[in-house]
Amino acid sequence: MSSTLSSSQVTVLAPATVANVVCGFDVLGFALHEPCDTMRMRLSDKPGVTIINKDDYNLPTEAERNVAGGALLALLRDATDVVGFEVEITKAIMPGSGIGSSAASAAGAVVGANHLLSNRYSPAELVRFAMFGEEVASGVQHADNIAPCIYGGVTLIRSTQPLDIVPLAAPPLWVTVVHPQIEVRTSDARDILKKQVLLKDAIRQWGNVGGLVAGLLKNDYALIGRSLEDVIIEPVRSILIPGFADVKLEARRAGALGGGISGSGPSIFMLSQDEDTARQVEAGMSETYTRLGIDFHTYVTTINSEGVRVVTE
Repeated sequence: MSSTLSSSQVTVLAPATVANVVCGFDVLGFALHEPCDTMRMRLSDKPGVTIINKDDYNLPTEAERNVAGGALLALLRDATDVVGFEVEITKAIMPGSGIGSSAASAAGAVVGANHLLSNRYSPAELVRFAMFGEEVASGVQHADNIAPCIYGGVTLIRSTQPLDIVPLAAPPLWVTVVHPQIEVRTSDARDILKKQVLLKDAIRQWGNVGGLVAGLLKNDYALIGRSLEDVIIEPVRSILIPGFADVKLEARRAGALGGGISGSGPSIFMLSQDEDTARQVEAGMSETYTRLGIDFHTYVTTINSEGVRVVTE
């Protein structure tokens, strides 16, 4: 491990992510080009982690209660030659949106810190640190948002103990996301899940996960579409999201390959082969939530192959 430290400030853009990817609960995820959080970081002579919020979300500034703080404290336990970090966070990814708000904070923090430490840590090590931030948010150290945020693209988390991350190639895909302006807490969305599943449902789910991975690797859009089915998690969590069934139906009619709940919700994502289809999907999403009288935001974007990006020093 190098002991070289940088005295510069670093600015990073930490992207939103889609986790689970319908059938891949806690094991599949991909990064988006937008939205992104902005984080400015520097080394500090003050022990621990100093957090400065530059947005209106009023998130905790105590390091132990903040996801970026939790991730950086884990890194500091290893980087014993470092006194502390100061981080300014401007969030564009709304907490509780289901598109990896906590992962962006945790992943952006450790990537920025690593840059200040002359990149002494590997991506896998950074994921491990950032998972402590996810634990602050949900009580569970999961990596399906963290891994694509750090690695970019689509990732498979084959295992968390030991950590085994597999970056996956994928064909060009457009992503349409609608975020209805309601909050679904990750911890609450986990609490309602069934603790046991039927063997026939597990077998179907395994087939879909395998089919989705194969479809991505083979550039087989039809196989991707057939595999975007969740028989275990979605039937339970979708009851928390008004308009979910209508959005899925209209997206399919518009030509989307398929999609579902992003993370724990309430955001919904749909994959399409081209931008025109993705825009038609967006129109259907907008019509649904306008009719329901629920405020919403939409994003039409693509998969981000880079992940967290260092933009200035």
